[in-house]
Amino acid sequence: MSHFRIESDFLRYLLAQGCTPGGRLPSLNEISIDIGISVGKLREQLEVARVLGLIEASPRRGIHYTGYNFLPAVRQSLMFGLSLDRGLFETFSALRGHLEIAFWDEAISQLTADDQHCLEQLVSQAWAKLQQERVEIPHAEHRAFHLTIFRRLDNLFVTGLLEAYWDAYEAVDLNTYADYRYLTAVWGYHEQIVKALGRGTVEEARQLHIAHMKLLDRRGASFEGEALPAGADLPDGTHS
Repeated sequence: MSHFRIESDFLRYLLAQGCTPGGRLPSLNEISIDIGISVGKLREQLEVARVLGLIEASPRRGIHYTGYNFLPAVRQSLMFGLSLDRGLFETFSALRGHLEIAFWDEAISQLTADDQHCLEQLVSQAWAKLQQERVEIPHAEHRAFHLTIFRRLDNLFVTGLLEAYWDAYEAVDLNTYADYRYLTAVWGYHEQIVKALGRGTVEEARQLHIAHMKLLDRRGASFEGEALPAGADLPDGTHS
């Protein structure tokens, strides 16, 4: 197996061992002897592997290989970037938008009846939160709604980037406040997307999805007097 240009002795060791997810690795001393580096240097390389999500280590359970996942590395890099410049969220958000549009048809083609039911439930749960006397922001439902649509994609790079987007969304506090009409607009679109998917009108759902993603750019702007999608305007506490 080619190791490309991997500089870490420990990462090369993992590849050479052909480790399977969940497999337990030898002790630090054994690995140190096997690859010919000090335990101190090995610990440094283990920490890198842990940050990359490749291993889990604890005194009681030892070291386990967890398998390859693109998300941890993206998340770490993204969070560092946002710490330097919160404005980077806008450019990452644009990337996420293009990804969702590009992979929309492929993602929708793989959804199951259970997924459709899950999306319908998320919409109902979100409206219930928005209709409470004390309104609750349905952020968990918002995240789950989008990730449910794309979760069956057999592309760990795309799904990793999309998951990282929602971690960033929370990191910049977009999950903690929103204008009520903005929230009803978002969930009005979500409801219509689910209905379109239920009818099998995939292109209609895609166009609704594109339109609703533009709402994020206008977050904080007034929606007063604007025509919103069916189900978005709740003047009497009900939705269509």
